[in-house]
Amino acid sequence: MTSQYIAQITGDLELNTKEQERIGVEVAALQEQLRTLQHDHTVLVNMQQALGGASPAIEAATKTAVSVPSRAAAESKRSRPKKTAAAGAGKAAPKKPAAEASSAKASKAAGKPSLVDLIRSHLEQQNEPRSAAEISSALTQAHPDRTIKTTVVRTTVEGLVARSHAHRTKQGSSVFYTAAAPQSAEAEPQPKAVAG
Repeated sequence: MTSQYIAQITGDLELNTKEQERIGVEVAALQEQLRTLQHDHTVLVNMQQALGGASPAIEAATKTAVSVPSRAAAESKRSRPKKTAAAGAGKAAPKKPAAEASSAKASKAAGKPSLVDLIRSHLEQQNEPRSAAEISSALTQAHPDRTIKTTVVRTTVEGLVARSHAHRTKQGSSVFYTAAAPQSAEAEPQPKAVAG
């Protein structure tokens, strides 16, 4: 009877260990997704501030987003206490200075064309759809004095898509972007349809 308990406990321990590893991997993946989303959120808030100021609701959302990694780090302490807690604390602390640094860059670069203008101009010059990575690479080569990250380009192009200034196409798992047709060309058929 004792040997059955030992065998069952040993089996349960193995299952428990495997489950901890599986959940640890999921938590790490979710934390990486969260960091990416927080980075994108910071970029979007900075873009909004540069374009016209932020509302109190967005500032509150930023504070909430910054506090989430602390909870995620605390939950994953069980499987990797030192490494995860240090990573979570390190990521949460520099958010405000990074946002301030980006705002400072935006104000210094007021004389330069905005990233939105650069992306729109680049897409208008292309004959074929381009991925965010291709756009980022081309803009980095054309403007070596600027730091242009693919994630920021993707976020910016998605904003253009949302405002119908660009189009998104999907080929397999890849996403490509093209410039939208000029608004004057779109406006012409409407009056003809009304008149005819």
